[in-house]
Amino acid sequence: MTAPARLTAGWSPGARPATLGEHQDCYGPLPPRARPGALAQAVAEAGLTGRGGAGFPTGTKLRSVAGRRGPAVVVANGMEGEPASLKDQALLSRVPHLVLDGAVLAAEDIRADVVHVCLPRTRPGLADLVRSAVADRSGSAAVPIEVHELPHHYVSSEETSLVRWLNGGEARPLGGRDRPFERGVRRRPTLVDNVETLAHVALIARFGPAWFRQAGLPDAPGTMLATVSGAVDRPGVVEIEVGTPVAEVLARARVRDGAGAVLVGGYFGTWHELRAVAGLPMSKERLRQVGASPGAGVLIALPEAVCGLTETARVLGYLADQSAGQCGPCAFGLPAIAEDFAQLALGRPSGAVLERLRCRLGVLTGRGACRHPDGAVRLAASALAAFAPDAAGHARGLPCAAARRGEPGGVLPIPQPWAEGEWS
Repeated sequence: MTAPARLTAGWSPGARPATLGEHQDCYGPLPPRARPGALAQAVAEAGLTGRGGAGFPTGTKLRSVAGRRGPAVVVANGMEGEPASLKDQALLSRVPHLVLDGAVLAAEDIRADVVHVCLPRTRPGLADLVRSAVADRSGSAAVPIEVHELPHHYVSSEETSLVRWLNGGEARPLGGRDRPFERGVRRRPTLVDNVETLAHVALIARFGPAWFRQAGLPDAPGTMLATVSGAVDRPGVVEIEVGTPVAEVLARARVRDGAGAVLVGGYFGTWHELRAVAGLPMSKERLRQVGASPGAGVLIALPEAVCGLTETARVLGYLADQSAGQCGPCAFGLPAIAEDFAQLALGRPSGAVLERLRCRLGVLTGRGACRHPDGAVRLAASALAAFAPDAAGHARGLPCAAARRGEPGGVLPIPQPWAEGEWS
């Protein structure tokens, strides 16, 4: 499948951002203002789902907010808490006006009077670039746009974390309290959408649902951005049709011979033998048959010489450190699992580590205040399955060849942590 250049059509050479004029030359001007609800209808007909990871129907989200009383708020989520993903940064760095178009159009459709663009502090220059794009639109903006820089923890990109921070609190999940579409920023109905999702909204508003459905699958239409890394010669962000086979996406990045496993969906994703998923389409429904999901569109091919258990142990240690620490599963469960996995990876287990791990993994799912423990459990359980022979050997004190060589790994990126307490 050769993906049409849609989101990437306006990417300028040299990775510089497109000016407003260049943007309009490529994509055309914004369509005339439509009646409230018309955009939500078009987006629903297009079948667009969220590109931030959860894959929730975007038209439904628009309608949920529009159906509430009072002026609404739009939050464009560009936090990209997933360390293995670069798609949102690439999009905002090259076609920021496409994201801003989508945010403004969504705001008009649901009668919102402000757009908040949330970005991480850890990507220097990104906020200045977006602010420059906002200034480029001065005088023509139908809705005020405010750009914010937030603490960049893994859970800071969760929608209730953004609402909490915009309301003057810390960038931690709110747990089971009111959802943003009910009571969000300043207790007003709030639409929180990933920046890629909003860019697709801008294209649907211009070209219509039928055009959007010309790419992708009937039940999963459109294109998506994917970040490919690991044992590939051309790592980076590519635009693909939803439903492109995993092997084809990896081939576009020139996957190297010998890659035997792949992480699908990022750090809340799952490990698989490459041959087991190579022919499966990159779509939520198709990958579900092997317990996988595209998430935010992340694929990481594992080099043959690298121990998958070692890589997973590194990530689990990071996820334990990145928890909000607001409930028992995160405060106690994740550090315990990370410690067990570290012992397993080293081949120096204390007691029956595999039995202990399976017991702990079985009691954590669904018990956290947010989905952070669930994602970590999913990753850990998939590693035990995908690398089962290695796990059995490690548990007996006989680590695999890669671990015996003492290679530190490092295929999966682990960001440098913020100072302790840096949540606001």
